[in-house]
Amino acid sequence: MKTPRISPETLLVLERFLERPTDWRYGYELSRETGLKSGTLYPILMRLEKYSLLEACWVATEDGVPPRHTYRLTPNGLELARNKLAEARPRSMVRQPAFCNG
Repeated sequence: MKTPRISPETLLVLERFLERPTDWRYGYELSRETGLKSGTLYPILMRLEKYSLLEACWVATEDGVPPRHTYRLTPNGLELARNKLAEARPRSMVRQPAFCNG
C-alpha cells in the first residue's frame, strides 16, 4: 500500500485521531486542537482520505446551516498512525544527560 509523505503536521493530525480512533472528527475541531490553519489542515485531510487512511462523511446539522465534513481513521489509517507515531516518539523522547553539581 502506498502511503503519503508524513510531515510533522500530518503526524500531529494523526495523533489527534488516535486519541479517539473510532470517532468522527470535524476539521474545525482538529484545527483548534492542532493549531493548524485551514490552508494546512484541509490538504492533509484530503491527502489522507485519498490514500484511504481517512474516511469522510457529510453531516447535516441544523436547518439553514450547510452540511459539514467529518473524518475518521480507516483500519489502514489506524495502523499507519500507530506505526508512524511509534517511530517518531523515541526520537522526541531522547533525554538529555543530567549534570551533577559537585
